Amino acid sequence: MQGLIDDIGRQAGLLAPQPAAALYSTVTELSESVAQLRRVARTVRDTTQDAGDSAAPGDSVTATPVTQLTETEFGALSEQYRREIQVHCYRMTGSYDEAEDLVQETFLRAWRARDGFQGRASARTWLYRIATNASLDLLRRTARRPQRYEPLPGMNHGHGEPPTRITWLQPYPDDETPLTEEHEQPESAAVSRETLELVLLAAIQHLPPRQRAALVLRDALGLTAAETAEALETSVASVNSALQRARPTLRAHLPRERSDWRATVPTEGQQAVLDRYMAAVGRLDFAAMAELLTEDVTLTMPPNPFWFVGRDAIIDFVRVSLDPASPMFLGHWRSLPTRANGQQAAAHYVRRPGTSVYRAQVLDVLRFTDQGHGDRIAEITSFEPHLFPAFGLPLRL
Repeated sequence: MQGLIDDIGRQAGLLAPQPAAALYSTVTELSESVAQLRRVARTVRDTTQDAGDSAAPGDSVTATPVTQLTETEFGALSEQYRREIQVHCYRMTGSYDEAEDLVQETFLRAWRARDGFQGRASARTWLYRIATNASLDLLRRTARRPQRYEPLPGMNHGHGEPPTRITWLQPYPDDETPLTEEHEQPESAAVSRETLELVLLAAIQHLPPRQRAALVLRDALGLTAAETAEALETSVASVNSALQRARPTLRAHLPRERSDWRATVPTEGQQAVLDRYMAAVGRLDFAAMAELLTEDVTLTMPPNPFWFVGRDAIIDFVRVSLDPASPMFLGHWRSLPTRANGQQAAAHYVRRPGTSVYRAQVLDVLRFTDQGHGDRIAEITSFEPHLFPAFGLPLRL
């Protein structure tokens, strides 16, 4: 922590009237360091306070542990691994909100069990074991499984099979996930976008909790069978057995063109389609929207019950609220590009008739395919706007 404080002092000393670009760069670096220090301090405060609330009278939350892990050292440790643990919990649950809660639960449990900490060399495995157990406890409590969407009376859903409904599925902001190639340390694989794509997260949700944990630890995180067994407090044979059952189930719930965890890095062509998509929404141009969709495109809106399969069904649905001649016209739209789960995404804002402010309405995460006619949108997953701030997006324009 002292090194971070020293860096903040150095950065603050560089502040001076200067050209706008240089000043912005310096202020941005300073604000990021201050935010990091704030997270360290908050973690120390929350863990020691919560642990103190449950301690017996006369107990000290700073009683000397075996390894002399102080509050400040624990705060620094928490900051070092916070993002990794958050991504791990997100993979386990598919929910950004639950992952945030599980990060706090993980470090609270770690603080309470700090006397069992065996030194910084094993800190990562120690924290992953705690985070995995916290995630498994949540999954056991909720006992939820994906279901199929059901037809809604009077709604044209299209002619395809109802897709899988995962009511708890949420997007993950790319700003929280550094690209693997930008980081040389082995831990970078733990936050790789390669294993955060929505279609993969959705497939993982079909696995029973312990199979899910084994798959995530081995195939997404890259732990050895022995390390996975240690994290799950089981045998290597049990881990291998869980993986033998989990991998075929995962493949069965991936799209036809996907059979593994390979990365699908967004391309320039996909960026161009995203730009055209946002422009078409802004113009309320239904023909232009339709040109960008595959014939069998799917639209789902977790946690809502609405679903559509096929280009015509989707256009019929959006026309009701986007056509100015419709009695249910919602208003005019503006969109901002963003990234979620390693995929292109669009944040949509709507200005209702008679108002002057565009308010956050929906976040569309897009999956593309190339069927020989250039990139087209094959799947749209639309999310409610409460997570806009997590993406660095305003709630109003």
